[in-house]
Amino acid sequence: MAMNSSQVKAQHLQTQNNMAGPGGTGWPRRNSQNSNAIVNDSKFLNSTSTAINRIIKLYPLATYIFGNKEPLFEKDPSVPARFQRMRDEFDKIGMRRSVEGVLLVHEHGLPHVLLLQLGTTFFKLPGGELNPGEDEVEGLKRLLTETLGRLDGVKQDWHIEDVIGNWWRPNFEPPQYPYIPPHITKPKEHKRLFLVQLQEKALFAVPKNYKIVAAPLFELYDNAQGYGPIISSLPQALCRFEFIYMGSQ
Repeated sequence: MAMNSSQVKAQHLQTQNNMAGPGGTGWPRRNSQNSNAIVNDSKFLNSTSTAINRIIKLYPLATYIFGNKEPLFEKDPSVPARFQRMRDEFDKIGMRRSVEGVLLVHEHGLPHVLLLQLGTTFFKLPGGELNPGEDEVEGLKRLLTETLGRLDGVKQDWHIEDVIGNWWRPNFEPPQYPYIPPHITKPKEHKRLFLVQLQEKALFAVPKNYKIVAAPLFELYDNAQGYGPIISSLPQALCRFEFIYMGSQ
């Protein structure tokens, strides 16, 4: 039997009400037809208690002492020289492997990343190139000691934790990406970022041509213009951790 326009409108409104929530709007309400969804949601909620929640301890910036040591210069005198050396090495040993450490502290109850500042506008994470065949973790420990290691003969104990980022350089040029572009079969550099769990107290020696800077995550976020794409991506890479602020300022 055909329905008139009033009946069609009434049926349409009834359908909308059946799909809507208690207030007549929003997500579809649950009914007998989506009981499987209810069961699946229940299983998901029950399973969250077994999820891994990585906890990172952050200690106050004031508990660390920063001394000075002799300048630490780059291997290459200029950017063109750097990429020329990369070309030469690529022909001999293939893709360059680099590692960098993300060292975290807290100040005023906010997470900060320790950065090395060269000049007024250039910032970098401590780390560098690995030797051919060198283990990533051992290589990062070596590079951290070369960059920030103390001078009194006491061996620095570096605790290398999670991998928090992989970046690729497709060509002998500055741009790097958190993926290998689909048209690239032989990337020229692979850079891996590691989280470094600092001890409660430590003494660091900073090369005289660098300054150590503690940059808050909110300043790094979405600030590629000031810090470059890798450092500005750290807030997203670190958001999966739960920070516990130790000590007091």
